Amino acid sequence: MNKLKLTELGIKDSRDLLNKKEISAAELTNAYIQNIKESTKLNAFIEKTFNIALMQASRADKLIGTNSQKSLCGIPLGIKDLFCCKNVKTQAASAILDNFIPPYESTVTQKLWDEQAIMLGKLNMDEFAMGSSNETSAYGPAINPWKLNDSDDLLTPGGSSGGSSAAVAANLCAAATGTDTGGSIRQPASFTGTVGLKPTYGRCSRWGIIAFASSFDQAGPITKNVIDSAIMLKAMSGFDPKDSTSAKIEVPDYEQQLDKDINGLRIGLAKEYSLEKSDSEAKRKWEHAVLLLKNMGAEIVEISLPHTEFALPTYYVLAPAEASSNLARYDGVRYGHRATLDTNDSILELYEKTRSEGFGTEVKRRILIGTYVLSSGYYDAYYKRAQKVRSLIKNDFDEVFKNVDLILTPTTPTSAFPLGSKGTQDPVEMYMNDIFTVPTNLAGLPAISLPVGLDELGLPLGVQLIGDNWQEPLLLNTAFNLENALAFESKPKNWWA
Repeated sequence: MNKLKLTELGIKDSRDLLNKKEISAAELTNAYIQNIKESTKLNAFIEKTFNIALMQASRADKLIGTNSQKSLCGIPLGIKDLFCCKNVKTQAASAILDNFIPPYESTVTQKLWDEQAIMLGKLNMDEFAMGSSNETSAYGPAINPWKLNDSDDLLTPGGSSGGSSAAVAANLCAAATGTDTGGSIRQPASFTGTVGLKPTYGRCSRWGIIAFASSFDQAGPITKNVIDSAIMLKAMSGFDPKDSTSAKIEVPDYEQQLDKDINGLRIGLAKEYSLEKSDSEAKRKWEHAVLLLKNMGAEIVEISLPHTEFALPTYYVLAPAEASSNLARYDGVRYGHRATLDTNDSILELYEKTRSEGFGTEVKRRILIGTYVLSSGYYDAYYKRAQKVRSLIKNDFDEVFKNVDLILTPTTPTSAFPLGSKGTQDPVEMYMNDIFTVPTNLAGLPAISLPVGLDELGLPLGVQLIGDNWQEPLLLNTAFNLENALAFESKPKNWWA
């Protein structure tokens, strides 16, 4: 099998070939390494760990076919730069963590290595996961492998997990880790024609993942198809005593629960999640997905989530507040960047200069907003009130899930946009990209985005399924059925090699 065909496979198909000994883990890993070397234009990988990968591949080849073989044996993965990996540079794409090399491994990545996965390297992202376009990265933006019809414009791969989505879409890894604070797995998946899964809050440990907003952040996979998401989620999930928010709930075998009949399933369509242009290709693709679900026997139910309109302002009060607290630890004293001081500078001036030099514009903006809403004069007016609205949004979902099994929405208002076209003057325009994804983070619910088709510009669009707490098996099974019915097979042209 040639290199291109080999790297087009996902986790399951690669695993099947490995188990049959039709390919070796070393052969598969080398194919991905070659792709990465030829794809520097995409700027997806910011730290390459090829030596580690080849050692892991050699070990995997010895384990395949033995009783010691695990679920991801020999599968090459990319890791978002937010996950600390022992003795591997991890910066959260920020200059303030310049050359930080963790002496420990995040729980999620340790679980992947315990399942004998292979680490190809660290993936680009928005700085500290703050962004929707991967343009806030200290490494420069990752580039979407998709392009507009008849245009050379470079497009965003989404954010913050833009490097992860670009790498999976461009066949630079079999799958990748991402994190989702307000849509940072699902929005990039929608922009790149990949599958992005945000699990229930607490399903995956946050220990060793550099924090943005602790009550929102959740790790999840970006994959080439739904079955791969099921395989990877099982490997990533599980209770972790090192994480106080980790749930002590049994992890099902998600892969074994796929391909069940969805006849009689009740799927809600919320009137608040509507696309603006009624005659657009995005609207037609959305309606096609609804029709396919009906044809499979699902019952479509009109629902209302009345507090949805307050989701974005609530998120952009609470998340920056948590960020201002979490990022206070970066002061130039213990690790990362330290500013050069004048002879008479005080410790306070060290903090100020280090943070001013190390943090990018968007991170500074959110720290300032967060500090403001937590200040004594504004805590009740902003932070406390936002927490109350968050409860109302969660209650909306709780009431709806008494009558429906899942909710179907668009993932994003539009397809991928050109780099530099949004947010430079008005950051609120950028924040609007998360309008359909943020509510599930406020409520802690699981949600998955899968490609539904191409728009008028020839770019992928996503559709989102939202489930109740711990309903990942139902969510994945329904997504699997819908994915098969949609039969989305479009791929980006290989212009970057």
